[in-house]
Amino acid sequence: MPTWQDLGPVERFSRPLTPVTVGKTRYAVTRQGDRLSVLSGVCNHAGGPLGEGRCDGEYVVCPWHGWKYHGVTGLGEPGFEADAVPSLQVRVESGRLLVDLDSATPRTKGHHDPHPLARKPERAPGPVRVVGISTTNMDRKNPRTSTSDALLEVATSHAQTALGAETRTIRLAELTFRHCEGYYSKSARACTWPCSITQMDPDDQLDRVYEALVHWADVYLVATPIRWGAASSLYFKMVERMNCIQNQVTIANRVLLRNKVTAFIITGGQDNVQAVAGSMMAFFGEIGCQFPPFPFVAHSRGWSAEDMERNVESVMKSAELREGAQMLAARAVDTARALLAKAAAPGELARGGRKAHALPIDDGAPGLPPRE
Repeated sequence: MPTWQDLGPVERFSRPLTPVTVGKTRYAVTRQGDRLSVLSGVCNHAGGPLGEGRCDGEYVVCPWHGWKYHGVTGLGEPGFEADAVPSLQVRVESGRLLVDLDSATPRTKGHHDPHPLARKPERAPGPVRVVGISTTNMDRKNPRTSTSDALLEVATSHAQTALGAETRTIRLAELTFRHCEGYYSKSARACTWPCSITQMDPDDQLDRVYEALVHWADVYLVATPIRWGAASSLYFKMVERMNCIQNQVTIANRVLLRNKVTAFIITGGQDNVQAVAGSMMAFFGEIGCQFPPFPFVAHSRGWSAEDMERNVESVMKSAELREGAQMLAARAVDTARALLAKAAAPGELARGGRKAHALPIDDGAPGLPPRE
């Protein structure tokens, strides 16, 4: 016999999409004209709340990652019909919407090849690998001299020619990638690895950064100018997207970065070197990176030195700064070699990088006063 559940008065469902919970089960009620339908409220992709999404024509759009399902049948959008969520039989009786909870159609999931970045991080044999990341923004049609970029080139060249490392350089200004769109703010599980945007948008080029950091490099040399006492806007655009790496630690205790070494090159016409370096070290330390002794080189001529041409000249002609960049690379490579020579990093860390949520309250814990 059908199990009819009263969902409430029809007037409650005047909008195109309304979330409903019966017990612990979520549903999505759709309205197309005078027709009311009920779907499962759980998206196939990552469990997103369909009832809190939006409607696009006849389709319900998941608010987490944009997967679409027909508002009546539950079938996926054209080309993805095999990705279907259950739909249920409904009827209206005495002005109230009833749903048959036993009538749900099967949930089906089509085949989706895993994203290339989703593979298990495993270091391939070979020499130490160094990636230089330049965060200087500029007009590539009318390039200018970047002191941080120039010193990064000195450092990576030294790593290759004198230290025997493999090297790559990534210039963020040459990549097209979207800003972080706040998936973690929707739900912890909505921020995925690989990044939600990377999975959805094949034209987003931050996958090159993810590939280098997670799967290829042992050493990261990150170069930035100082912009109003902070790192460049492109640096922050990158690390906001890298939050998906840290969130794997927070959510799943899954550490993607092991035996990785990071060092920094910081230059600018004004001061605040220590604050910029401290902010950068805090982020990269939080995602699992190690630092060499004296982990950054920097240059600044101070607040009153606004003659930018001389700022550039003072860096480009400085043998000490070039040598400093080379020695920074050497310290970072030496640290990486020491880490790689040891046994593999532990598979699990005792709350490494994890936030202090869901802590039990124990009145008998040593050093804690009893609750009143």
